[in-house]
Amino acid sequence: MKNIMKIVALTALLFVGTDLFAQGVLTPQSQMQDQLYLKENAPNRRVIPWTFLREADVIWSKRIWRMIDLREKMNLDMYYPVTPNANRKSLWDIVVSSVKNKDNHLTLYNVSPFDYDKSFTMPMSKTEGDSALLKIVTVIDSNGNSSQQGQALESPDLTQYMLKEDWFFDKQRSVMDVRILGMCPFKKAFDQNGNEIPGSSTIMFWIYFPQIRPVFANAEVFNVHNDAERRTYEDIFWKRQFSSYILQESNVANRRIADYMKDHLDALLEAEKIKGDMFNLEHDMWQY
Repeated sequence: MKNIMKIVALTALLFVGTDLFAQGVLTPQSQMQDQLYLKENAPNRRVIPWTFLREADVIWSKRIWRMIDLREKMNLDMYYPVTPNANRKSLWDIVVSSVKNKDNHLTLYNVSPFDYDKSFTMPMSKTEGDSALLKIVTVIDSNGNSSQQGQALESPDLTQYMLKEDWFFDKQRSVMDVRILGMCPFKKAFDQNGNEIPGSSTIMFWIYFPQIRPVFANAEVFNVHNDAERRTYEDIFWKRQFSSYILQESNVANRRIADYMKDHLDALLEAEKIKGDMFNLEHDMWQY
């Protein structure tokens, strides 16, 4: 009788242990992982295709250039982490890893600092692209000799990104919509000793945004409210969950706001006026 009881007890313990292993409560040393479950959402995400658009359906459109400053509180989730970790990377680390990954077929384009509309007409060569990812600093050796060397840009060296986007009203769907066409990072300006020049930045290159969307769709962004509901960079841009201000709208003279509004406060007020005019136009499309 005792032997039978022992067999029953061992059998029950075996079933319980198997169930615990299946639930992940007991995990063999070889299968230990620093997370509650295997994350499959972000790594397997696909890009949501844009809705097909006909020229006949667009009854109004406006091209806008806007600046995202990662130092603003709402944009900090794209600035951090400064050093990449196993789960997350900053926006710059995502961009630079995508540029260096040959499988992404990502092309960099030269940018004119005086004409933002020349976006995808001048592809960069590999040498130009590699040089754009560096900052030039002066290095002094033990003998006192100085030389110019290129150092890799790090996440804190880039705090601003310009977006080129088209706003339009689609009468077929009766919606005001927007599509981002290009992204242009700005790096901080450095002197010959590698020290940052306050208030200065250098325009780098254009990235055709539809090309980098698949990369953004698989890159997680931190959510301050819920670790189980982390979005991707694609979600951030698709849902417009970032703070920005307008640099230029399409106009007859192809002028930026800074060209005719020299005061910074006046420039911001002009940017808000452009944003308000677009909101009012959409509002006026409807009758109540």
